[in-house]
Amino acid sequence: MAKRNIGSDFDEFLVEEGLLEEATAVAVKRFIAFQLAEKMSETNLSKAEMARRMETSRSALDRLLDPDNSSVTLQTLQSAVQALGGRLKIELDFQKSAA
Repeated sequence: MAKRNIGSDFDEFLVEEGLLEEATAVAVKRFIAFQLAEKMSETNLSKAEMARRMETSRSALDRLLDPDNSSVTLQTLQSAVQALGGRLKIELDFQKSAA
């Protein structure tokens, strides 16, 4: 007899605990910070040069690259992606809720 998962999945647990939105925001920000840092590393782009290209301060860039700082504006993100030669695309995914 094959074993089946017992209980709820992790997302359901986070919903029950009221933590899903916060956990998702933190995960998304960490992923964004990781991708930006990786691209900067691949292109040997210093923080000082990145900030100059973004026309912002080094401290503003540090906040953007800080995976624990979930506060980021779309303008700052757009500026960072453009400075790295990319294009920002955002997708919204609305799940059907059970009624």
